[in-house]
Amino acid sequence: MCGGDLISKVRIAALINLFIICGLEVSFSGSAFAQGPEKVVTPAVAVTDQTDQEVKPTPPQTGDQSEQTTPPPQPEPQPKKKKKFSIPDGIVVAPLPLSSPAIGSGITPILGYIFPLNKNDKVSPPSTIGGAGLITNNGSRGFVVGGQFFFKENTYEVTSGYAHGNVNYNVYADEIAPGVKLPLEQTGEAFFGEFLRRLFWKFFAGPRFISGNSFITVRPNDDINFPIPPEVGLHTALRSIGAKVTRDTRANHFYPLGGTQFTFTADFFSQDLGSKYSFQSYRAQFDKYWSLSENQVLAYDAYFCGTAGNPPFYGNCIYGTSNELRGYTAGHYFTRYSMATQAEYRLVLPWRFGLVVFGGLGGVIPAGNQLLQQQQNSHFLPSGGGGLRFELSKKYHVNLRADIAQGLNGHTFGLGVGEAF
Repeated sequence: MCGGDLISKVRIAALINLFIICGLEVSFSGSAFAQGPEKVVTPAVAVTDQTDQEVKPTPPQTGDQSEQTTPPPQPEPQPKKKKKFSIPDGIVVAPLPLSSPAIGSGITPILGYIFPLNKNDKVSPPSTIGGAGLITNNGSRGFVVGGQFFFKENTYEVTSGYAHGNVNYNVYADEIAPGVKLPLEQTGEAFFGEFLRRLFWKFFAGPRFISGNSFITVRPNDDINFPIPPEVGLHTALRSIGAKVTRDTRANHFYPLGGTQFTFTADFFSQDLGSKYSFQSYRAQFDKYWSLSENQVLAYDAYFCGTAGNPPFYGNCIYGTSNELRGYTAGHYFTRYSMATQAEYRLVLPWRFGLVVFGGLGGVIPAGNQLLQQQQNSHFLPSGGGGLRFELSKKYHVNLRADIAQGLNGHTFGLGVGEAF
């Protein structure tokens, strides 16, 4: 499951955690002890009057012996309150069910953690680490782990990830035979890493590296007339060195209320690096967000993909792999160029729920004489739909996403963590 497009489309969900350590305060109070008054003794005095009569002395006066100290009342012991178990606000756990026309039905467990690398750094966004698995009824199995780290008061950004497994998917031949498909199994692994540094005006730039290998086989099928891609049956290694430029003014990366994000990447796969194919892959994306009210946000997204050189069929722009336009199943369009633009209205509801409505328009443009591309025409591809949200983390506003979208020839239903863009 490697390749210029498939690898660059892997998103490592930012997943958050915050631990609160509470101290236990214990106080001690001492008892006060009071003493009774001292005894006062009046000496006997003999008084003689003129009659020479004797007067008896007055008996001595003593203090009150009945005075005693009374201990302070002790508070009654309070019953211990039972602690309710709850997942810390920064940890996101999402065992997502999966139903996809491309890879079947199954489950995608997701676990993540977001944390500050330095608690004294109030400028850097929180860092994230996480992992996800894949298990479906068509035999697809795999996992991905990775992280994104911000440090030195948002001066540096490091992102890396590793994926391993096998994905069973279909390649369609809609232009020559609607409904005809070729089932493939692609097994492999891939590593991705990039290092960015802040330059000026909130721009970051730096190098990136991709390395992977895969093996493709044809699964049993009845479509004997489908053209077999030349990559089938070959062990393929792909390696690239590239660059990334990005500018991000969003205050919250997980649920932006305002600001913009621009990203441009260029990856150069070369045989000199050990890659079987030499080609170039380019991606550009621009997002903008408006806060309409306290609970309403309008989001806009524009996306472009382009390839050059001689990529394998899965190294082209694969429509439907990066939420560039929901409503389309990956595997129908493998083209040199694709683009899309979409808008989404987001509403926060009570009890941690939310609602979204979206729509957009995209297009694919074939080029060259490659397999599949010579059988496809240019298309404008509209899309529209809506979805529900459930807030997994209140602190960072990380949502569980459930969207249903209608495309040109069908619909899709997708689940995920975080917004589509």
